[in-house]
Amino acid sequence: MKRFRILLVDDEPRILNFLSSKLRVSGYEVLTAANGQEALEQIEGQEPDLVVLDILMPKMDGFETLKELRSFSTVPVIILSAKGTNADKIKGLGLGADDYLAKPFSPDELVARIEAVKRRLLPTQRRQDQERFATGDLTIDFRRRQVTVQGKEVRLTRIEWLLLSELAQNAGNLMLYGELLTRVWGAEYRDDVQILRTWVSRLRNKIEKDPAHAAIIRTVPKTGYIIDQPSA
Repeated sequence: MKRFRILLVDDEPRILNFLSSKLRVSGYEVLTAANGQEALEQIEGQEPDLVVLDILMPKMDGFETLKELRSFSTVPVIILSAKGTNADKIKGLGLGADDYLAKPFSPDELVARIEAVKRRLLPTQRRQDQERFATGDLTIDFRRRQVTVQGKEVRLTRIEWLLLSELAQNAGNLMLYGELLTRVWGAEYRDDVQILRTWVSRLRNKIEKDPAHAAIIRTVPKTGYIIDQPSA
């Protein structure tokens, strides 16, 4: 059975060696890169299942690397950074990172975050009875995993697809923050409302006519989100 392959990207050899040893002991196949350009080459050539990406690197930092990466790949990315500010976290998530872990951190916490991403990659076994959903200009084909707006296909990241699927498959029902976070990211994220708001904003920018006045994904203040049932 193919082992889950992780690419570690950090310019500090000591950190690369330490984390590589920990992840290999945990059962992962590990690749390493010392800078952003090397990481991009590894991703294209080796196709890792997940990337653990440091932010503070010379020449091409983690944000630049992530931006370039997202132009050709949807591989999951966990950002590591000594800059643990909310602004940096929001920037990383906005560029398409799946998770953000501030230094210093426990290697066991990194493994837990990786396991959470792995669970999201597994095909869902829940409700498969609904094949299609349409409201306004939005149409979702669940079987083909295809989203169209005004007849034009819209490309979603994995997280955006999971969020939209949960909301559409529960149309007419208010989805609480904690419920959405648990279903999409895992129980350990149920209180991280910031990550949810960031991804809902990204999703709205792709499917709403006016993201600032969302008509499809409606906010229920301090509670959650809802997509209304389509009119008969």
